[in-house]
Amino acid sequence: MINHLLVAAMLQLSLLGGFSVRGQTTEAPAATVHLPPPKPAPEFTVQSCSVTSQSVTMNCGGNCASDARVPELERKMDHLMATVSRLMATVSDCCNDTADTNTRPKDCKEILDNSELTPSGVYMVYPADNLGGFPVYCDMHTDGGGWTVFQKRQDGTVDFYRGWADYKTGFPSNLNGEFWLGNDKLHRLTEQKAYGLRVDLEDTTGNTAYAAYSSFSISDESDQYRLTVGGYSGDAGDSMAFQNGQRFSTKDSDNDAIAAHCSQRYKGAWWYGDCHNANLNGLYHLGAHSTYADGVNWNHWKGYYYSLKRTTMKIRPV
Repeated sequence: MINHLLVAAMLQLSLLGGFSVRGQTTEAPAATVHLPPPKPAPEFTVQSCSVTSQSVTMNCGGNCASDARVPELERKMDHLMATVSRLMATVSDCCNDTADTNTRPKDCKEILDNSELTPSGVYMVYPADNLGGFPVYCDMHTDGGGWTVFQKRQDGTVDFYRGWADYKTGFPSNLNGEFWLGNDKLHRLTEQKAYGLRVDLEDTTGNTAYAAYSSFSISDESDQYRLTVGGYSGDAGDSMAFQNGQRFSTKDSDNDAIAAHCSQRYKGAWWYGDCHNANLNGLYHLGAHSTYADGVNWNHWKGYYYSLKRTTMKIRPV
């Protein structure tokens, strides 16, 4: 549609470009517009469009009773040139959007698929909603790699007993240590395509276990980041099924399924129901603890009185 409008504008400019000027003829120089190549090539280039009011001299010469038409013709020229300028800007924006779509990765799996010898680390991703990119930590080694990590516990240096605003945006800015990516970002990622979840766990003696899920997503803030998860496999036991369908709660935002405030009771932030089988954002007790279910717990592997040393939660397209 934009290309047709450009061509129409150019034709009108050419029609205005051949008026008699006191016995001489001045023609507007041709405007060069390179239209998009045939599909499947996604890009096109507009190299130049150089039409100015000085490039066409308009007068009625001896064919008119007077020069009264000149101002009207100049007004039409100005209008057409303004139209062409707007269309050129729109075409340029479309080209840039297409390039961004083709070259900016939406998640860590796209980074892995488009690179060679890609190490784990922090990368920029750009979800499909075009709301801008943000840094993420990519696990490029576990089970084939391409995992976008959204939670990590490893040494207790970061306080996870926080309020809604922190969990919404994520904390801290350093993604090489302990962190929560942010519920807004996690929603933006999981709404763009189907994702699976992997949870890796390690105890204080180096034993490891994992839980994998074939489907995982969270809703937006208006629905309190409600969890959808299912399709368990692994050796850690299914401690996420109990949280399926629950809304996210923090110490200052109680959205669980019972009158008791699960987040305050169990010192974490999670998709509490009534209340949990997993509490990976709980207190970092590191090993056995006497308080009930308020540690970094995965009930089906180590129970409610054992706080894990390391945990990571990560997603990858299925």
